[in-house]
Amino acid sequence: MRLVLQRVKWARVLVDDQMVGEIGNGLAVLAGFSAADNDLNYKRSWKVMHDKLLGLRIFPDQEGRLNLSLEDVQGGILLIPQFTLYADCRKGRRPGFSGSAPFDLARTLFDRFAAGLRKRWPQVELGVFGAEMEVELNNFGPVTIILDSRDYDG
Repeated sequence: MRLVLQRVKWARVLVDDQMVGEIGNGLAVLAGFSAADNDLNYKRSWKVMHDKLLGLRIFPDQEGRLNLSLEDVQGGILLIPQFTLYADCRKGRRPGFSGSAPFDLARTLFDRFAAGLRKRWPQVELGVFGAEMEVELNNFGPVTIILDSRDYDG
């Protein structure tokens, strides 16, 4: 699983010109799953990814230092599925997506990840899996962080 976290002042997702998810201060999170992630939710890294989302100290304190977490600032999460995070651009000019999880597996993993996150945090909004989405946000900082579950499998 790869997560791209963007600290935002606000973010929203539209599908067919209808808003389907919106947050104020918090994190816009692009979530992608690889073909190798079929048993990911049984591994330590699954919990670590939830913990990192909620606990990374990437929000400024009163002195402007990155000392506060999403939990500390009571921010929202806008979780957006994005299979292109596993694009392979090594050959040619057209990305390949064979490293991305197949549609049904990716949907299952996204839904499970979102459900687990919602159990721990009340302010979670979602993009629509498989839909053509418009994502709008005000990146705050900007602060953008990439998390990969392979870094936490140990």
